[in-house]
Amino acid sequence: MTVITEANTAKARALLAELTLDEKIGMIHAAGLFRTEGVPRLGIPPFRMDDGPMGVRAELHNDSWVPLYNTRDYVTYLPSGSALASTWNPDLAYATGVALGEETRGRGKDVILGPSINIKRSPLCGRNFEYMSEDPVLTAEQAVRYVEGVQESDVAACAKHFAANSQETDRLYVDEAISNRALRELYLPAFEAAVKRAGVLSVMGAYNLVNGVRCCENGWLLDDVLRDEWDFDGFTVSDWSGVKRTKESAEVGLDVEMSVTPDFDDYYFANPLKEAVARGEVSEQDVDRKVFHVLCVMDALHMLPDGDGTRPVRKAGRYATLDYLQTALDVARESVVLLKNDDGLLPLDADRVTRLLVIGANADRVHSNGGGSAEIKALYEKSPLLALCSQLGGNVKVEYVPGYHAEQVVQDASWQEGSLENSAGSDDADEARDCTLREEAVARARAYSEAGDPIVFVGGLDHEHDLEGRDRTDMTLPYGQDALIEALLDVAPNMIVTFVAGSPVEMPWADRAKAIVWSWYSGSEGATALAEVLIGAVNPSGHLPETFPMTLDDCPAHSIGTFGHEGHVEYTEDIYVGYRYYETKDVPVRFCFGHGLSYTTFEYADLDVRRVDDTVRVACTVTNTGSREGKTVVQAYFGLEGTGEDRPVKELKGFAKVDLVPGESRQVIIDIPEAKALGYWSVGADKWATAWGAAVYVGESVRDIRLTADLD
Repeated sequence: MTVITEANTAKARALLAELTLDEKIGMIHAAGLFRTEGVPRLGIPPFRMDDGPMGVRAELHNDSWVPLYNTRDYVTYLPSGSALASTWNPDLAYATGVALGEETRGRGKDVILGPSINIKRSPLCGRNFEYMSEDPVLTAEQAVRYVEGVQESDVAACAKHFAANSQETDRLYVDEAISNRALRELYLPAFEAAVKRAGVLSVMGAYNLVNGVRCCENGWLLDDVLRDEWDFDGFTVSDWSGVKRTKESAEVGLDVEMSVTPDFDDYYFANPLKEAVARGEVSEQDVDRKVFHVLCVMDALHMLPDGDGTRPVRKAGRYATLDYLQTALDVARESVVLLKNDDGLLPLDADRVTRLLVIGANADRVHSNGGGSAEIKALYEKSPLLALCSQLGGNVKVEYVPGYHAEQVVQDASWQEGSLENSAGSDDADEARDCTLREEAVARARAYSEAGDPIVFVGGLDHEHDLEGRDRTDMTLPYGQDALIEALLDVAPNMIVTFVAGSPVEMPWADRAKAIVWSWYSGSEGATALAEVLIGAVNPSGHLPETFPMTLDDCPAHSIGTFGHEGHVEYTEDIYVGYRYYETKDVPVRFCFGHGLSYTTFEYADLDVRRVDDTVRVACTVTNTGSREGKTVVQAYFGLEGTGEDRPVKELKGFAKVDLVPGESRQVIIDIPEAKALGYWSVGADKWATAWGAAVYVGESVRDIRLTADLD
């Protein structure tokens, strides 16, 4: 694991002493859209950063958002944060980080701007597809391994967006009122884990304000918590255009300012900072601290020359290689979630299928080239239609009808600067066209159903709806998909319903559909994984990292707190986000947190919960009682007791994914540090406290509890 050593700090101090004020200031603000200035006379190179968490962004001109290259910057399109969390497999998070770190270094970058680890508070947040989960434990476990993987390649990961960047509406100015308890228990733990357990070398300050203070001016977040409590020794960087005032950001622990416009000398940390130092408004010592942090990270990444002027050996990296496409496929395979499978409708028997009808515009779409700063210039991306055709082969006639109209999203090169303003989605409604498409799909579906041939619907969202800079306005499927699905189920009750999307949607027809399969923006081979699940080549093992509520009105961010407002939002739901609220208040949901079916079955037995030194050990035996190999996720939830305060009835504390062949039994052990297992932020004391005991629930989801015990 790459860490900052005493040797790194010693070299940083020595170089800092030789720098002029102009040179120091050049190192802490952008000199290009994704780089700072170097100091050639001392052998200090520019610091090169790039988006993003799903792959290294296409190369751009230094001073404009226009693409620079033709073919040389294609990369692997890696699964989104939601897909990665859906695997519940930290080893795959590590493998994803390794791939991303190698490709980042191969492209000549020093910092990759990811992982995105904000908590999903509302299904409407435009960047939810980048984020991992509504739960801090699942997010933290995946983030830690992701960061560790990235930083093996002499590349710094950048945990973002610190903190509570939970909506895109008015994202540069919205002030979020959040309790200490909610911050400490939900919105900060994944960042803390990235810092203290993974040694992340960079943290990005968010756009928004928290409790009246802009994150990039927030001394409590950037100094008291990040530096003093967590002992962070890397560097901090603003989100692009996150700095709005010179003095206020210069005097806190924000180290580097980046933005979206090419007037680099006019950035707040450029000439205005130099002038503020000259006037005595900002101390040069504040500048020195920032440069010191940058130099420490640079040296840890083997970027700085030794005392004799020679450069240490630095890893070279590589990109657009077959093995990282395989990594993308491995992750995608475990990210697909089988939500429903009545009557064992799935998997399809590929040997008996002679023809297949595929309906839905998302079957013939790709998604790598949209979404905002997560866009990727992908080496390739398979569509679901291509994947189904390639998996089934020439003996199966695959027929496709779109069913609804949705343009292929292609992100404009000028998107970035415009993203700083609130935007609205386009309404491309054409009643006559939509009616024709629907009627054609229903007619084809009726004919296939009457002949007993399978039908697969591929719908969902796209990056007109899941994207940076814009929140969704509701949870309904766009493009009239709900009406289409209802009409299709009228004539084809055995139709298989599948989705590609980054956020939950309402499913008013769900009780009628026998089979529902969910996939995310899952990288270059995401469609292959979906096709493999449908035909049984892969046994699904994904579990939901967030709750799918019945309707938006059920979501506590909307029914209790406020979301998507300009100016100010209230996190009145406090820690009752996602399943914590639905379980405690017994609110029905469409699909619960942790839910995911398999083509095999698992039996749980012999639960044992005990304290072992400073650890709470949860152990049980899991047996594959079905007919094929499969993976299950053993989930351990605690209900804290004796706190004297209102608490959720269940909170995820640990999990483990286990692969079993038919008939195999295995003891699964989940060790949880006692401080994490029983710790909570006491409202009365306004500090961490420890519960004396807990009710322990173990199962395959928050509602599919198989075993219970008490921890005294």
